[in-house]
Formats: sequence, structure tokens, C-alpha cells
Amino acid sequence: MVEGVGDHGCEYMTGGIVVVLGKTGRNFAAGMSGGIAFVLDEEERFEKLYNPEMVSLEAVESEENLSILRRLVERHLELTGSGTAKRVLDNWEDILPKFVKVMPNDLKRVLEERQEAELEVVSGG
Repeated sequence: MVEGVGDHGCEYMTGGIVVVLGKTGRNFAAGMSGGIAFVLDEEERFEKLYNPEMVSLEAVESEENLSILRRLVERHLELTGSGTAKRVLDNWEDILPKFVKVMPNDLKRVLEERQEAELEVVSGG
């Protein structure tokens, strides 16, 4: 969990989860091949700062992602007393749509293929 990150944040990231509650610099996620990042984009400028060659941006919508994100922000508040984390949690419903999920394209493809294979097994296909 970081409250802001400079240029090249999550560069060459291969796994794990990152939550950014502050501003990001340019070239975010360059070379990111694994893991996911949740970025709070309150100024709506993140689309101009990330590197789209290997990752895509998504809304944070699934119950699993919402749960992970909230737990991480709560833990950050617990460990650091962060005023930003408190503000995010106190205004969760209003701030949540301002989060962006950064997902590596290859990882997304693998997860989708795995899900399709599991559905085939369940359906007997």
C-alpha cells in the first residue's frame, strides 16, 4: 500500500497486489506481467500516465476485488493511521468508482482461459 508513487510505479511487477491511494507518475505498469494494482484516480488523469503496452484498465466491480481492496485499505489504516485511508473508508461509496484496476493482459488471458476450462469440466464438455 502506497499513498503515492513517482514515475515507473509497478515497473516489471510479476505478482502480488498494490494499492495506490495517491498520485502516480508517468509510465506506470511498464513491463508489468503479473499481479494487480488498484489505483485511486481522483483527478481522472491516470489514463494518461499508465503504460498500455502490457496492461489494461478496468473498473473495480467484482465482489472479490471489492473485498480485497477494502481489506487492504482497512489494514493500511490500522497499521499507519493514514488520513487518506480513513477518508477513503469514510466515503467508500463515493470514492470507490474512482479506483481503477490495472491488470496485465497476459494474466487476464490466462485467468479467462482457466475459467473457461473449469466451466467445460463442470458442464461435461
